[in-house]
Order: sequence, then C-alpha cells, then structure tokens
Amino acid sequence: MATRRLLGLFDVASIVVGSIVGADIYIASAITAGLLGPFSLAIWLVAGIFAILIAFVFAECSSLVPRVGGPFAYVSAAFDDFWGFLAGWSLWIAEILALPVFTIAFVNYLEYLAPLDPLQEILVKGVFVFALTAVNIAGVKAAGLVNDALTLVKLVPLFIIVVAGFMTLTWNPGPFIDNYTPLAPLGLQSAGTALVLIFWAYVGFELATLPAGEVENPERVIPRAIVIGMGIVMAFYISTNFIVYGVVNWKDLAMTKTPLVLVGRTLLGSAGALLMTIGALFSVSGSNESGMIGTSRLSYAMAIDGLFPRIFARVHPVYQTPVTGIFVQGLVAFLLSLFSSIQGLISFSVFNLAFAFLLTCFACIVLQEGSISTAHRVVPLAGLFICFFLIVSSSLIDAVVGILVILAGIPLYVFFSPKEDIHHLKAMFLSEEAVFLRRIEQKERYLANFILMIHRLVHRRDMPVQENAVATADDHHAVERKK
Repeated sequence: MATRRLLGLFDVASIVVGSIVGADIYIASAITAGLLGPFSLAIWLVAGIFAILIAFVFAECSSLVPRVGGPFAYVSAAFDDFWGFLAGWSLWIAEILALPVFTIAFVNYLEYLAPLDPLQEILVKGVFVFALTAVNIAGVKAAGLVNDALTLVKLVPLFIIVVAGFMTLTWNPGPFIDNYTPLAPLGLQSAGTALVLIFWAYVGFELATLPAGEVENPERVIPRAIVIGMGIVMAFYISTNFIVYGVVNWKDLAMTKTPLVLVGRTLLGSAGALLMTIGALFSVSGSNESGMIGTSRLSYAMAIDGLFPRIFARVHPVYQTPVTGIFVQGLVAFLLSLFSSIQGLISFSVFNLAFAFLLTCFACIVLQEGSISTAHRVVPLAGLFICFFLIVSSSLIDAVVGILVILAGIPLYVFFSPKEDIHHLKAMFLSEEAVFLRRIEQKERYLANFILMIHRLVHRRDMPVQENAVATADDHHAVERKK
C-alpha cells in the first residue's frame, strides 16, 4: 500500500487562495464607493487582516479537532450537537445567500452585451441557476486542460487591466491623483458598513483549513500557509482596487452595476469593456458553481451527521451527488435573485457568517485546554472581537431577520433531524480518498490554479532528475486515486 502524501506549505497556501478568490472582485469593488469613496481601499486591507485572524482560529480548531466538518464539527466537539447545528445552520444560510449574488451579477454584466427587459431578466436568471444546478447534480468533472483554459479566461482580463492601469499611472498620474483627492470625501461614518460588505470578498478561508492529519508538520505549515495565501489574496485585491479607484471617479463607480466594465472602457475603450464583460461572465459562473458544490456538501455533511433532515443526505442514484441539497439551494437562489439586492444579500450573509465564526471562536477557547501558549490564546479572543464588530456593524434589519432565521433553525433541529449518524454515508464522506478529491477540487480554482501552474513550471525546471521521477510517480498515484 502506497504511503499517503501529506500536503506541504505550497499545497495548503494554494488551497487558501483557491477557497477565497472568485468573482467577488467584479462585484464588491463599487459597492462601497458610495459609502467611503476611494478610502474603501484601506478597508480592503483591514478586512484582509480580520480574515487572517479568523482563519488562524479555524487553523487552531483544525489541529485540536482533526476531522472534516468545519464550524459544526468544532462547535459540536466543544459544546454539543445542538450548538454545532446552529453553527452549521447559520453557515449554510450564509453560503446560500451568496449564490443569488452571482446570479444578479451575471445578469448585470450580460446586459452590457444585450439589454434585457424584466421578463428576460427572470428567464436568464432561471436558466443560469438551473443550468448550474443540473451540472452539479450530474457531477461533471472538467478536464485539466479545460480548467487551465478557463482560469486564464478569468484572470487575463484582470491582469491586463492592472498592467494597463499602472502604465497609465506612470505616463499620466494626474487623473489618479484627482480621483484619490480627497481620500475620504464622505467621511468615515460608514466605515463599519463598508467593512461588513468587503469582508464578504475574503470569505472562503473557513473552507481552506484542513484536518491537521492531512498536513505535513501542521503546527508550522498551516499558520505560514495562511499568511502566504492571504497575502497573495490581499495583494491581488488591493492592486486591482487601487487601479479601479484611480481610473474611475468614486461618484461614477457608486452609480454603476458593472464597475470593471467602466474601468475597462476608461483604459482601453470598447475593447476593454468587452474584455472585462467576458471575464466577468466566466468568473461569476465559475464562482456560482463552486459555491453550489460547497454549500450542498455542507448540508449533506450535516445530514449524515444527524444534525439536518435526512432528506438532505439523499444522493442521486446515478451520479451519486447530494441531489436534494443542490436542488433546494438552486431554487432558493433563483427566488432570492428576483426580490433581493446585491448589497442586502451580502450584508445579511456576513451577519450569519459572523454568528457561525463567533461560535467557532468560543469553541476554540473551550478546546484550548492544557499547555497552550499565550499567542494561541490571544487568537480566538481577537476573533471574538472581530465577530462582535461585524455583528454590531450590520444593519438593524439584518440583525433582526438574522436572529429570526437562526431561531427558525431550532424547530428544524428538534422535530426533523434524526439525531443519529447515517454511518455508511458518513464513512464514505470522511474516507481518505473523498477528502483527497475535495482538496484537489479546491486547489483547481481561479487564482490558485494559475499560481499552481506557475509553481509547477518553475519547480519542474529546477528539480533534479531523481526528484522529478518521484514527483511524476506522485502525480500518477494521484491520478489513479482520482479514478
């Protein structure tokens, strides 16, 4: 039997990047322009630091509770299944709310190519959501070359915009200075609200932490990987937004639904606008599909753990995918996309996320028994502060409705959850091969896949012949396991 290959520093860092970066940059860039103006750039940095600290809490929990399951596994271990259910329930609600955001954004960018009337918008949203729902039920696996090609389609427009923006800044810095002056034209009264909205762009790190048994030297590798991965994400977000706020005046950004199209047109004319539209459509579609996969897996995991109605553990007889969870989240996403706004969905999603993260921080404190260093104890305390800040910075309506939604989960748990594991499904879900395949899926996403391609090229060029042969054998072993 071949020895299992543990994940190293770069593997974990690429999972962190791949779990976070999606189409958020096409959506969130202009949302806060009407709240803070160009000072929003500073909030992107603060939100990234907040995300790093919460990610460290998850890393600490993954080492203390070395099993798959995320917040509901950590909270269940620290308290009981009921509190674990509330953590998983609020996280599931938050993840579902992200799906209609991408649906609305897809229609917004599509309308640059073909204006739609209200009925056509509904039809496009329906086709978009249920086509992705069908793809997820069928469990289609994209070939490696297709994944690479789509990664380039998503990223090339953004890299072109960033390069063109910095070249324009070098040749003609005047417009940049004008657009950044004054830096905070609206004051800082709405900084908390802006932070809530921008924090959403960093969400995904909660899916990036791994059971410590999967990582080589986890005490050293996981914290370093989080810093490296989050550093890459922050550099990507901040450089892109620096160009966005420098190229287009904040007043114009606040009025547009397609900020990157406006930036592309300003820098490169109609060709730039078309380039950004195509990139947005591919990115939004990819992010929505990835979100569907992760959300359905969460409800499935809770169902086989006995914390969610058993029907969510039902799998398709042919494709072996969690068909009930996928269909339910698709239907909810479609309905919410008809009656909700992007900003409202994001802020409500962050409220629910903050509640799940808050329980995770409390769980981390409880789990930290014995000889834990002071630095380790400070991390969940900092996480508690961040979560409380996000909750109190949410709007009153988000807080009231959020509390009601969380409480609505209690009868679901009391009356409909079986309270017992579905043992054979749980064993398969937690098997070494299943976990391995999920890690591969996470690594082959968006910016992480692009970075992974570069890393492989550089690594193979410098690798000695013997190490190259070993790596080839490892790759072959991975392919065999995927089969």
